[in-house]
Amino acid sequence: MRAIFFDEDDAQAVVARLRADGFEARLERERLAGEDDDEDHPWAVVSDAPAFMLEVLVDTHDGWLDEDEAANGEHTVPLPPLDLPTAPKRIKRPDLD
Repeated sequence: MRAIFFDEDDAQAVVARLRADGFEARLERERLAGEDDDEDHPWAVVSDAPAFMLEVLVDTHDGWLDEDEAANGEHTVPLPPLDLPTAPKRIKRPDLD
């Protein structure tokens, strides 16, 4: 699970709190698509802490949670292809088919 913060000090404070509580936590730069300036990239705190604990820290330090699907146990399964018609469907004169 990742918590995203725009302020480096907030991100470092969250990492310090999580490590003090006995959880693994690391700080990374989150590269957003379209951002050219390296100084504007937000900070990501990646941790194995429970979601509720990260939610409290995110609310306290003005960030947001980025929950990956693998952490939630949700696996995306590709949908089967749709069965589409090969020709237009006649509505007014079906006897002409």
